[in-house]
Amino acid sequence: MRQLTRLLRYVRPYRVQLLTSVIAMALVGLLDAFRLLLIGPILDAVLNPATQSKKLALFTFPGTQHTVYLQHLVPSHFTNAWTVVAFALVAATVLKGIFDYLGTYLVNYAGYGMITDLRNDVHDSILRRSAAFFQRHSTGTLLSAIINDIERVQYAMSTVLAEFLQQVFTLIFVAGVVIVLGGKLAWLLVLFVPFVILSARKIGRRVRHTTRRGQDKLADIHNLLHETITGNRIVKAFGMEEWEIGRFRAAARRLFRANLRSVAAAAISSPTMDIIGAIGIALLLLLGRDLIKAKVFTGGVFVAFIIAVYKLYEPVRKFAVFNNNFQQALGASASIFNFMNQEDAVLEKPAARQLPNFTESIRFDHVSFSYGANGESRDVLRDIELTVHSGEVLAVVGSSGAGKSTLVHLIPRFFDVTGGRLLIDGQDVRDLTLSSLRAQIGIVTQETVLFNDTVRNNIAYGQPGVPHERVVEAATAALAHDFIQALPEGYKTVIGERGVRFSGGERQRIAIARALLKDAPILILDEATSALDSESEALVQSALQNLMRGRTVVVIAHRLSTVRHANRIVVLENGVITDIGSHQDLMSHLGTYRRLYNLQFLDWDSQKVQAGAAES
Repeated sequence: MRQLTRLLRYVRPYRVQLLTSVIAMALVGLLDAFRLLLIGPILDAVLNPATQSKKLALFTFPGTQHTVYLQHLVPSHFTNAWTVVAFALVAATVLKGIFDYLGTYLVNYAGYGMITDLRNDVHDSILRRSAAFFQRHSTGTLLSAIINDIERVQYAMSTVLAEFLQQVFTLIFVAGVVIVLGGKLAWLLVLFVPFVILSARKIGRRVRHTTRRGQDKLADIHNLLHETITGNRIVKAFGMEEWEIGRFRAAARRLFRANLRSVAAAAISSPTMDIIGAIGIALLLLLGRDLIKAKVFTGGVFVAFIIAVYKLYEPVRKFAVFNNNFQQALGASASIFNFMNQEDAVLEKPAARQLPNFTESIRFDHVSFSYGANGESRDVLRDIELTVHSGEVLAVVGSSGAGKSTLVHLIPRFFDVTGGRLLIDGQDVRDLTLSSLRAQIGIVTQETVLFNDTVRNNIAYGQPGVPHERVVEAATAALAHDFIQALPEGYKTVIGERGVRFSGGERQRIAIARALLKDAPILILDEATSALDSESEALVQSALQNLMRGRTVVVIAHRLSTVRHANRIVVLENGVITDIGSHQDLMSHLGTYRRLYNLQFLDWDSQKVQAGAAES
């Protein structure tokens, strides 16, 4: 019920359209029932010319002698039985069609509108999550929630809801026809109501559970597709096509079995309702034969009664299918709301302040950080005491897993410290708005993220209205202008997904141009050249020098040649600062930095000397 109530909240902005559609569907049900009432006059008068009565009775109110005649509902100049019935039939059908169209359109307007709002909320909720959220949930699982789960809800709240409303009012008005035509005989059908309700509830519960398992298997398919498509070059390089095909087919088979279980649970509802309906009709025929002999019914009225019962049975049978669809939607919404309800690790305080322009320092005040919770945490940083002054270039080095990336990711609050404080210009970052904090930080990472858009829009990301001249200036400073101009459409060239049309160095220079255009006072370089060859690295290093000028820079690098000119170098080991100083200071004594430096450079220098001696 909580999930259903939460879904219905999204209907509020569209309540006018929904209410209008309800009224239109009510009129559709009324006109549908009215056409059933015409069956009696058709059989007793139009198709029986021997009848002497000129009045065409529709029904008599139960418990009274008041009879409603068809002539009261049509223009008075229609007197012949055929013209009266024909006019009523055609007029009712035309009006039913108009109201059916209006009601279907409006209920779908409300349904698609609320699903659009829900999809937007899910996307907003996921996009605003901290980095820890994306570490816990795979891309395929998130895509499945945004696309497949919402698709299930959309189908139930638009197409199914439109037909559901129509069938509800058809049931109500046809039930009225059954009662006024059948009298006491109609109450026999009440005996079957408990069987219908109980079977529908039991089947619906099973459908919801099997649907949820099917959606989980579909999320597995999304994960495999994402991994194999984005990693297609690795798959080909290792000759793993057959292996990946096998993995995908196994996952597809699991989805196939899950879908079959869901179908098996849902398919039983229609035969069950058929059996219950057939038993009810058989009993009515048995009793009706004697009642016609006793002149309680005319043949035409009893036929109209039986057809009305059949018509009443149709929405009852469909309600089982509707219930299955709504149960599937509830099962899918459980996953959607689960993502939306998760408590995020990085939250902005209600009274958070704007961060003024950065002028002084970034201070790590006894900072500690650990991943995980509930007794399964893993310490990554411990008691970090460090101050980065404005205009300083600070390098962070250390072995893999030492905590370098985690340290710099604390600055833009991708994660929150678990101990101590992180201060920018004396203010705790947790007291600042995320937008004002991140607006003053530029980031260039090893894994360059480019979007499937034009070169110009990638450089101007986050600033769509920036003049083209400024984009060109940023690209020129990043040493990217020349190769961009050589592209078929220059800055209007679409770069492809993740920039696959460019080399690593070209992608990196576009990312540097993007950071230059942002012009943030704080710059984070996270191993920005570690994946490049020597020639590309030289170009990127030149571009980085332009980017670093006049900024406070925190650099992470595996290649120590890129950090020798930093003002200070911090050495991290197992989450602890073990040494700090300039390149000359750290090389003057034995330590981790000198060991790493020697590993990278001494062997290469000796090989270079040996090669020179051989040439001489």
